[in-house]
Amino acid sequence: MQTVSTIFINGQPVEGGREPFPVNNPATGEAFAQCPAATPEQVDEAVAAAQAAFKTFQHTPDAELKAMLHRIADLIDANADELARVVTLEQGKPLALAQMEVGAAAGWTRYTADLDVPVKVIEDSETRLAELHHKPLGVVGSITPWNWPLMIAVWHIMPAIRTGNTVVSKPSSLTPFSTLKLVELINQVVPAGVINIVTGEGGIGRAMTSHQDINKIVFTGSTPTGQDIMRKSADNLKRLTLELGGNDASIVLPGTDLDKIAQGIFQTAFLNMGQTCAALKRLYVHEDQYDEMCAKLVELASEQVVGSGLEEGVTFGPVQNKAQLDLVAELVDDARAQGGRVLCGGEAQQGNGFFYPPTIVAGVSNGVRLVDEEQFGPALPIIAYSTVEEALAMANDNVNGLGGSVWGDDIEQARAVATRLESGTAWINNHAEVLPHCPFGGSKMSGVGIEFGEEGLLEYTQPQLLSISRG
Repeated sequence: MQTVSTIFINGQPVEGGREPFPVNNPATGEAFAQCPAATPEQVDEAVAAAQAAFKTFQHTPDAELKAMLHRIADLIDANADELARVVTLEQGKPLALAQMEVGAAAGWTRYTADLDVPVKVIEDSETRLAELHHKPLGVVGSITPWNWPLMIAVWHIMPAIRTGNTVVSKPSSLTPFSTLKLVELINQVVPAGVINIVTGEGGIGRAMTSHQDINKIVFTGSTPTGQDIMRKSADNLKRLTLELGGNDASIVLPGTDLDKIAQGIFQTAFLNMGQTCAALKRLYVHEDQYDEMCAKLVELASEQVVGSGLEEGVTFGPVQNKAQLDLVAELVDDARAQGGRVLCGGEAQQGNGFFYPPTIVAGVSNGVRLVDEEQFGPALPIIAYSTVEEALAMANDNVNGLGGSVWGDDIEQARAVATRLESGTAWINNHAEVLPHCPFGGSKMSGVGIEFGEEGLLEYTQPQLLSISRG
């Protein structure tokens, strides 16, 4: 496989200023490629290029910005096979899921292209015309995680370009190649300096978050890192969009037809091997249906084929990295020690790669680490409750508040419960579904700001009131 061997600054491929670093295939645990490593000085060069490009790019006609994004989407489609293979090699997910990620990236780009930046008329009278306009912010710094490396890069970069900003991107060092390829494609469309990318660690992220000439940071990742970004952004009052940790709770209402919902619950809990910010991570089930729900999920878990994402027939890939694998194992072992019953899975597979099978843990409740902490992996704790009020109290008893869901046959009853969840999104009979036209963001410690839709687009802009006196 051919990998990108350079970073991109000012529209040009540039050698990294440090020794390249290895990137592992999580299905083997071994390096499959070397990635260029940038220096903090190259961050300065990338920001300077973006700042210079912004002087003219901010005035690009709206129709031209839309056309650019459509051309980028076409390039994503044209390179879909290569991008999907890269995503599977570096992230581990089954190839079919990687292909879905690439297709969604192209579709999301087209949706963003067609969004309009609104002008709101505040007053239109004999004495005054007051309009609220939205102007681009300047240089946007994008810092992305390893779980959906291509998709989340698209979520960050496309609205920035659509609104006339310029970008410096930093992907996770665990999954850099799909984003490097994306930036290479974007550079075929936009003027030099509009999109730049730096890779590696050694202070690269800190150089971006504290940089005086970066006007906004958009970050998807852990809450502690988000807090650090917020502190470092204070000196120049950077605008921030932070999508942080989640420990999403889900409540199955009493008397629900479990045959109708079991597959949906399993798929949204173990989406991407559980490595999704808004995956279903805690399941609360009424005591009368508890054993039946557990049995149905164990049956679904037993049907999964665990293996390398490039192998035909595999439905369940590895955990992306050793540290995350160790955390999942640690939380499951702790739950077992606290009296939890591991109904299936529960042990890392022997041999090469970071494989951990889908794991269902019963007999636990709030106060056990697997319930209280975000596992971000293929282990689902199931908690019994006796009343809906008790279930709500347990579901809301967490510092995180990204998403939550309620499952039940009576939609109005489910709606009444869902509106009481302390979460940025509350799904009914679904979970983890994010859509380009639906605003998405966290409450409590799960982040600040909104992504997607018009509301998310405007987070890349500065409001300006234009007030015209008519005398």
